[in-house]
Order: sequence, then structure tokens, then C-alpha cells
Amino acid sequence: MIPELSQMQIGRRIAELRKKKGLSQENLARNVKLSRPSLAQIELGNRCIDLVEFYRLSVVLEFSLDDFMSESFSIGKTTAIQPNTDKKESEERISIPVLNVSKFKNVLLYILERCAGKPNVGETVLYKLLYFCDFNYYELYEEHLTGASYRKLPFGPIPGGFDDIIGQMIENKQIQKIKTEYYSKIQIRFIPLVKADLTGLKATEKEVIDKVIDQMGDWAATTINDYSHKDLPWEVADDGRAISYELALYRESPYSVRVYDDD
Repeated sequence: MIPELSQMQIGRRIAELRKKKGLSQENLARNVKLSRPSLAQIELGNRCIDLVEFYRLSVVLEFSLDDFMSESFSIGKTTAIQPNTDKKESEERISIPVLNVSKFKNVLLYILERCAGKPNVGETVLYKLLYFCDFNYYELYEEHLTGASYRKLPFGPIPGGFDDIIGQMIENKQIQKIKTEYYSKIQIRFIPLVKADLTGLKATEKEVIDKVIDQMGDWAATTINDYSHKDLPWEVADDGRAISYELALYRESPYSVRVYDDD
């Protein structure tokens, strides 16, 4: 349809324009009469756009078709966005996570409470349970749960600042760090010494945490490692770099936790 541009270029420009407008994929998809998975595939460059869909996108995202197709197209040169009186629709998406230390500690304590008797839940498994709680919640609600940043390291996603937070919790006698032998290997475990304060958690947040624990709480470290390494956000991130929460919106089965209508 647009020989000057590849599908990947089209998708990238649409994603950039959507974020500039402060729209979630859900909002944009609804406005242009697409399913959210279809829009996600367009932004990934995996799906073509027909003329009607392209016209609707140009209206909602306020770009000129000629400008969009130009090699010199720039997001900064698009039509100025008029203020939107609907706060919920115009509120800019939070793309950079900001750690809520108190919530992170209580989520950690709650996971440890639920998994206190599970011999498999050492430090390695705990990292992954926290990761899937945070990224599953973001995929469902496009909001951060704990706001922790995760880096891609060889053994899977690791939450930033984890050691510092653990040190504080040990000093405050909230948890105890122990070393045990598990299948002939030294395993680092954390024992909760106080109960988690769940008053700061939404019902939706607790529901996501419970589902992650129910699904993965009994998995061995090697099993959850292998599983996390095939999750799209971890898979496409650069080694040693932060893992983008936005990539959770592009997950497919069996990792996607949202149920979408077919296109």
C-alpha cells in the first residue's frame, strides 16, 4: 500500500504518535475500530493496514497522510494536539517506572508468606515471581504495580535495588536471610518475620499476585528461568539493560494474561 515505507517503519511511527498523544493501545484501538491485538501487530510491523484503517489512524492521531509517508517525517512536526477535557483519556501513559519502595516490600513479604513452606522458592525463583507480578499487572492495566525496574541478566530479569531493599528489611527485622542446601546446591532463602501490610494494595493488584503464585509458585528455578527467558519483554531486551514494560503489551500466548476480542 505504501511502497516508500516498510511495515516496520509504519508501525514504529504509529506507536510514537500514539505515545505522543498519551493514548494507550486500548484507547487508540477502540477509536479506530480495531482490536487491540491487531493494533499491537501493526505497531510491531507484523500486519498491513488497509486504506480505511490508515485514514482513521490519521484522524485520531492528527497526522497528514503525505507527511506520514515522507522519509523526512518527524513526530515533532505533526499537528499540535488540542487539550482534551477528559482527564482519563488525556492522561499521559507512565512509560518510566518509579519504584514504590513500601509497596515493593509488602509485595515481597506477601509472596514470602504465601510461599514460606515451598523449598523451591529461593532468591532466583523470587526474582521471577516479582517480575511476572509487575509485568502481568502492566499488561492488564497499563499501570505499574511496584514500579520496580528490571534488568536482563543471564539468569533472568532482576529487580533493580533488590539488594538494598533486602538489606533494609533485614536490618528492620522484617525478613531473615538464610542459606540452605537444595538439590546439592546452596540456596539463598528469605523468611518473613512480619506480616505484609496489604492495605496499600488494590484488589486487582492482589489478584494478579495471587495468580502468579498459583501458576508458578511450585516451579523449580530451572523451570521458571526457562519460562522467563521466552517472555517477549526479556527476550528482546539488550543484555544488561532495563526491560521495557511496554513490551508486555505485545505478548502472545502462553505469556499474555489479557483476553482480547478477535478482530
